[in-house]
Amino acid sequence: MNGASREAQAAARERLTALTDSTSVDAAALADELAAVTALLDREVSLRRVLTDPAQPGEAKAELVGRLLGEQVGGAAVDLVSGMVRSRWSSSRDLVDTIEELADTADLVAAEREGSLEDTEDEIFRFGRTVASSPGLRAALTSRTAPASAKARLLQELLGSRARPATERLITRLVTRPRGRSLESGLEALSKLAAERRDRSVAVVTSAVPLSDRQRERLGAALAALYGRQVHLNLDVDPEILGGITVRIGDEVINGSLADRLDEAKRRVAG
Repeated sequence: MNGASREAQAAARERLTALTDSTSVDAAALADELAAVTALLDREVSLRRVLTDPAQPGEAKAELVGRLLGEQVGGAAVDLVSGMVRSRWSSSRDLVDTIEELADTADLVAAEREGSLEDTEDEIFRFGRTVASSPGLRAALTSRTAPASAKARLLQELLGSRARPATERLITRLVTRPRGRSLESGLEALSKLAAERRDRSVAVVTSAVPLSDRQRERLGAALAALYGRQVHLNLDVDPEILGGITVRIGDEVINGSLADRLDEAKRRVAG
């Protein structure tokens, strides 16, 4: 996002935080309503352009939001979106992307209130690993011809009795309304959002064998010292790395696997 959109996004996040600090706000319901607004603006290109037109007065755009959404979503969602359209956006797409992010954040707030935010974060990661290991499942969830209702039913069968409600809502929304994203990038974005909610970074740790509790504690402490903040460990096992571990935090990879060192040795010999 460019400068104007970044500022507008930051302001919207602050407003959502202030709104959800009140326990009188149903965070899960707010998430559903913001998701509905996202879907509306995603379909109605001309509408979102009007709502982000810098030539239009902010108050007029806010009044339009009130007229259009007042009978469809609750007052909290109307107030939040009205405040957003008063801001300046670099592109209409940025507004929709931010409303979608706020919907996901509201669901994470709901999980946090239930004391299940960490579980939700772990379940999103595990679901991503399940999809990665099952090409058939990925094909079914990303099919362009399968109706969204069929994908939702499949996810209900997979997650309904095994995952937290917030996890199911977040993943179902991603799968049924991908908005041009790949499933993998969407799941990674959700994991990052959950980690930020917990004020942590996410490290994807791959090892040849499962790490012991002691090893996890030592690795977590070392990464926290390195990055200056808590780091949540998403653990994966891959025997093909032969030994050691690899750690990925965002775009940064710390590679300590034996396989990688052997490959490096081969390159040096060949060179």
